[in-house]
Amino acid sequence: MKVFFNSLFVSTASVALLLSNSAPARSVENLEPRIDALLSQMTLAEKIGQMTQVDSSGLKDKSDIQKYALGSVLSGGDSDPPSNTPEAWLKLAQEFQSWAQKTRLKIPLLYGIDAVHGHNNVDGAVVFPHNIGLGATRNPALVEQAARVTAAEVAGTGINWAFAPCLAVAQDARWGRTYESFSSAPEVVSQLGAAAIRGFQAADASSLSPGILACAKHFVGDGGTRGGVDQGDTMVDEPTLRKIHLAPYPAAIQAGAGSVMVSYSSWNSKKMHGNKQLITDVLKGELGFKGFVISDYAAIDQLSANYKTDIEQAINAGLDMAMVPFGPGHANNYIDFITKLTELVDEGKVPQTRIDDAVRRILRAKFEVDALEQKTVPAALTAQIGSAAHRQVARECVRQSVVLLKNENSVLPLSATVKQIKVIGAGADDIGMQCGGWTISWQGASGKVTHGGTTILEAIRKSVAAGSTVTFSPDGSNLGADDIVVAVVGEKPYAEMKGDDKQLQLSASDIALVKKAKKGGARVVTILLSGRPLILGEAHNSSDAIIAAWLPGTEGQGISDILFGAYAPTGKLPRLWPRDAAAVASNSTADPLFPLGFGLTYHAQAPAKTASAR
Repeated sequence: MKVFFNSLFVSTASVALLLSNSAPARSVENLEPRIDALLSQMTLAEKIGQMTQVDSSGLKDKSDIQKYALGSVLSGGDSDPPSNTPEAWLKLAQEFQSWAQKTRLKIPLLYGIDAVHGHNNVDGAVVFPHNIGLGATRNPALVEQAARVTAAEVAGTGINWAFAPCLAVAQDARWGRTYESFSSAPEVVSQLGAAAIRGFQAADASSLSPGILACAKHFVGDGGTRGGVDQGDTMVDEPTLRKIHLAPYPAAIQAGAGSVMVSYSSWNSKKMHGNKQLITDVLKGELGFKGFVISDYAAIDQLSANYKTDIEQAINAGLDMAMVPFGPGHANNYIDFITKLTELVDEGKVPQTRIDDAVRRILRAKFEVDALEQKTVPAALTAQIGSAAHRQVARECVRQSVVLLKNENSVLPLSATVKQIKVIGAGADDIGMQCGGWTISWQGASGKVTHGGTTILEAIRKSVAAGSTVTFSPDGSNLGADDIVVAVVGEKPYAEMKGDDKQLQLSASDIALVKKAKKGGARVVTILLSGRPLILGEAHNSSDAIIAAWLPGTEGQGISDILFGAYAPTGKLPRLWPRDAAAVASNSTADPLFPLGFGLTYHAQAPAKTASAR
């Protein structure tokens, strides 16, 4: 398995300033004898320790890293250090690694985190558009750059493993994780997922980043569950599973994915975490995956009512590392996992060969991301977190992700010298709503959730010329017939488990807001912040222009670039846009409002000279 690649970029003027150089691939010659030598020294307890990953908030005591020779820790969606700063994260990672260095064999930890659209747990880090927006770019080079920036920011906090990219080929937008999917089209997910893996794992001299381990997820079929139910059942025949949902994994493996995470979901009522056919026979056998397979968060617990039986089934199915998030005092904690897996080996129910294969795969990944070589994190790498150069890459991602759905009478682009613009809708000045779920906290939140970045309102004010007036009214008060109104509406933040939505309707209050603006005679530009297409209702007819901005992250200036014509829209719909509630209810692909690949554009114009000074 060759993890590290020289970068191949299709440069654009706005992003060429960053990450143009990549270090050559690290040598992995004679790797297997080195793994053999280390494996031969390990006791059963040390091997099972390597197979155990514990949530940082679930550790009874950090010294348990040494006591149980743990192989990995993670920080789940809300497992932050008390002070959510890059420096605090780095200190925590270094403390964990110091305990690993006290073990007999001094095998460092893999430290995993959900860096799914930037280093999104860390206050002040750059937050990129969620994958659905990146899917609209159709630009693998740009996606690779975004992952490269994310890897640099993750590495700057001493963390070496991102649980990304998501390779779900989401078929039903009612699923609450639709925004984590690049597209409903397997070929788009394949291309962009492979690009992200290259970006995460490549060492980059220009950014000081050593590269981090990527994790292709969630294997397999998570985007195909009936009714779009999270953790549900993908009920399709094997040819369909292969054609749609398995399709991105060969490209991910070819790109060097070092780890794969298994899905909570089922295939034809069989839980994926116990599916030996797909994990061992197909992924590891047929597709030749040489990395290691990790469970999702406490996912093996769902196999049966008996935890020991769950462990037996999952490990024998091909699981190499178990994500065991809870601490002592809770059911199914890491000590319980270690104890029961040891018993299963002693009883002959889990073969020693299966344990050795799992640990070999984990050690191989650690060697290939240089996790076995403890290095000091350069201060300059930590200092790059949230930098202007990194934000510029994110801004370019936003610009290319925007899809222009409607533009009657060429109301867009707006002139930077327009006399007055009225901005309405709470989403216009809400960076939390721009970012969506998986931002600082697991489910995300509205408001000023992170420092740095630019809201859409702030970006508009920076873009207009001197003498232009921008006013803001969340509820759309004091609108006039001659106004240009920019209405920012859409979904409140959500993530898995809580994001499923059977209706996919723009809220009644948002529709009323757009209607109110149009009723007053204004020209109305509607910007939709959402993790999936929504039924727009009367807001569609009441808008002169409609922009699908998805969940663009912290760099709202990229939206303003589109509004004022500094960048002409190039985004194409990564999935079709249903026409009405009936289409949503049936998940019909017939007669969409806008088809897959749809996207309007216009000619870019030079920004007003005075705008840059504001």
